[in-house]
Amino acid sequence: MIVSVADPTPTIGDMLILGKRPQDFLPGTCVLFLRIAGTELSDEVVGEGICNGSVADLIRRLEAKLAAHNRPAVELTSGAPESHRSTFPLGALRQLVRNAALHRTYAGANAAVLVLWFEDRIAIISPGGSYGAVTAQTFGRPGTVACRNPFLAEAMRALGLVQGFGLGLQAAQSALPAAGYPELEFRVEPNRLPCTVRTRS
Repeated sequence: MIVSVADPTPTIGDMLILGKRPQDFLPGTCVLFLRIAGTELSDEVVGEGICNGSVADLIRRLEAKLAAHNRPAVELTSGAPESHRSTFPLGALRQLVRNAALHRTYAGANAAVLVLWFEDRIAIISPGGSYGAVTAQTFGRPGTVACRNPFLAEAMRALGLVQGFGLGLQAAQSALPAAGYPELEFRVEPNRLPCTVRTRS
């Protein structure tokens, strides 16, 4: 939590886990949320927010925002009784935003995680590309695990936010097709990792 016994300066991990306002010192460690009424970034923005605070706080705030925008639609055509269906699978979204907060790069800490909610998809864009054994060729494959931020991973596991075994991504990948959604889309780039969840057709 500190640099050393002789130097009690808080580490980045300490500020992210225990800090009340880590963004005062690490401005890019937030999550930016946009709700867009359309399918392009140029379409009208109908909701926005910046999720700040410790990692636990910003995840809680972001997941509350996702739940608020994920209002179930009533389906009347498939027979009685009526059914309620959410636009996106909230459980999979939780796994993905927690994964983004954990595995993003904090080097420089100037780039935020972006969550862009379009009419037909949600894009989660995490700063930092592939890491270690996880490459563009191996990303998303079962058993391929590398942790960019092991201290943060252990802290988030202790807080009950992640399982700590690299299972969150696998859980999201399995949950989407099982619930009738298209498969998760990834694009591993040198400095960022976009992930896209699409609506059911």
